[in-house]
Order: sequence, then C-alpha cells, then structure tokens
Amino acid sequence: MHGLLSAICILCLTTLGIMLLLKKLNQPYLIAYIIAGIILGPYVSGVFTKPDEIEIIGEIGILLLMFFLGMEINVPNNRSLLIKPVIAQSIKILLSIICALAIGYMTELSLNSMILIAVLFIFNSTAVVSEFLKKHNTLKTTFGIMILNMLIFQDLLLAPVLTILKVWDNKNFDFLQITLPILVCIAIFLLLRRVRNIQEIRLPGFFHTLESDHDLQVFSGLIICLGFGLFAETVGLSGALGSFIAGVVVGRVKSFNWLEHSLMPFKVFFTTLFFVSIGLRLDLSYLYFNIKTVLLGTFFVLASNSVMSAIIFRLLKYNWKDSWYGGALLSQTGEFGILALSVAYKTGIIEYSLYKTGLGITCLSLLFSTIWIAILKGIIEKRSLISQKN
Repeated sequence: MHGLLSAICILCLTTLGIMLLLKKLNQPYLIAYIIAGIILGPYVSGVFTKPDEIEIIGEIGILLLMFFLGMEINVPNNRSLLIKPVIAQSIKILLSIICALAIGYMTELSLNSMILIAVLFIFNSTAVVSEFLKKHNTLKTTFGIMILNMLIFQDLLLAPVLTILKVWDNKNFDFLQITLPILVCIAIFLLLRRVRNIQEIRLPGFFHTLESDHDLQVFSGLIICLGFGLFAETVGLSGALGSFIAGVVVGRVKSFNWLEHSLMPFKVFFTTLFFVSIGLRLDLSYLYFNIKTVLLGTFFVLASNSVMSAIIFRLLKYNWKDSWYGGALLSQTGEFGILALSVAYKTGIIEYSLYKTGLGITCLSLLFSTIWIAILKGIIEKRSLISQKN
C-alpha cells in the first residue's frame, strides 16, 4: 500500500506541475499526461514498471470519453453529414494504402509491414481530436460533426482490422468472427437513424428517483457506459464504440441530466491514466539510438496525414481554411494504432524492431500533434486575416 500511494502521489504531483506549465503556454493537458508517463516510466525514473496494466485501467477513460461525446453530439438529420464522412474515410484508406506501399517499396519492407503502416495512417486519435474540437468550439458545428463522424467510422473499422490481424496466420478461421461485428454495425446504423428523429426518450418512473440519490447515479451511469462497452467488445467491436452509442441514447433521456456531473471525475482520472500509459511505453534508449528514423517517421506521419486529409476535405467542397484545419486535426496516428501494433507483434506479423519504431512514432505523433495543430491553426488564422484585409 505504501508503494502504491507513493507512486500515485508522485504521478499526481508530476502531472500537476506539468499542467500548470502548459496552462501558461496555453497548451492542452494531454501533453502533460504523456510527458508524465515518460518521466515516471520504466525507462527513466522507474516509478511505474508495468505500462500494460496501467493501459488496461486507462482504457476505461476512453470508454467514458466516448460516452460523454455521445451525450454531447447531436446525430445529424442531414444525410450528407452521414455519407460524407464515409466517403472521406474511404478515400483516406485508399491514399493510406498507396502511401504505405510507396514507403515499403522504397525501404524494402515486407507486405505485412506495409499493411500495418497503412493501418497506422488510417486510425487517428479520437481523444486528441475531440479535445481540440471542444477547445476551439467547433464540436457542434457542421464541420466538427463531419470530423467526429469520420472518427466514429474509424472505430467501426477497428473490429474487422483487429480480427484480420489476429487470424492472419491462423488456419482455424471462424467466419463468425467477422460476420457478427458486421451485423452489429448494421444494427448500430439503424439505431442511429432511429434516434436522430427522437427528441426525448421517456423512461419508467423508477429512473426519476435517481435524480435525488448520488450513489445510485454513479453506479447506474457506470453500468450503462461500461456495460455497452462490454457488449461491443464481446461481439468483436471496440468498447469505445459501444460506449459512444450508449452516450447517444442516454443523451436523449432528460431524466439522466445528472449523469455528466456524476461521472466527470472518473472520466478525467481514467483518461489521464490512459495517456500516461502511452508515455510509459516510450523506450527512450531505443529512441536515442534510432532518433533519426523515429523523428523522420513522426514528421512524415504528421505532414502526410495533414496533406491527405486536407485534399480529401477540399474534394468534398470545403474551403481551404477548413480543409487545412481538418488536416491538422487528423494528422496523428492514434491510440488504436498502438493496439494494432501490439496485436501484430504478438501474432508474429511484424518483427520487434518495427514494433518499437512504430510505437515510438505513434507516441511522438500523439505528443507532437498538439503542437502541430496549434502551429497550423495559427498559420491558417494569420493567412485568413491577411486575405480579409486585402
């Protein structure tokens, strides 16, 4: 108990100090969590030595984060806001595959490695992007909903991607492993179509008694959020997607208005742990000896993702200002990329060196993307002001 309390106190103190510094620099707190993980990880101070265990606990934070996003977002009635994200993400998948094949051809990588690189390009960080959409007050705008729907579509793709990685060399392939998630995805789509036309869902009188009982509120909220996540994981989808759908439905229930206040502390704490676990995974000694490769790969991911996404948004008739802003938001490779890397390494699809390099690029892209977004947004706004004056 003494060691656990010491580690938690050091984590809180380190995170708080970095957050106060970032507050003065007007930077998001997600950076603080990752840096704290690097400092306290097994490769620096050694306060925490088992990043996998902390990541498992921290994944609850991602479920809560997606749950809150579902509560806040309005399912659009405009069909284009549902079709455009699918078109945009489909184009991005195609461009990501082309880009990965080009990289693999120039560096003489195996086909397995090329496919994994394409996966890293495809998935962005829902946590990072949603935080910036909130910070810039664009979450509920038409363009913000468009980007968020792209991220949701990515979450839908996670299940078949992970399933394919797990059975890559497995002769005992179960067709149900892919068909069941597809059927559930269709059910989710039909549910969203149904919910978007409902302004309020009424529940039996029992649920109204929760409004005056804080303890019942907390556990009712957790079972709704985590229960939907568990169901999604059981059928082969991501738990984050299940929690998001739960949030969409709960957001239509007025008798659950108390839920946000009851679960917010849990969301902050567990989300922090998840991003701390990302910092814990960063092997600084490996990074030091391969700094050129990792930094070049990180910059290439940020730049190429930004350009690809900006071009896609422009093709969908958005102006260049919004297109470059959307490109900046979708520049990083996300937390699901780390999951894909782990699965690919454990199943023997990729070798250890590529796993470590991919992990370093993913961690640094998450860390640097916050700065990258701030820089590109500043350039966009500056050019917009200049054009307005002219």
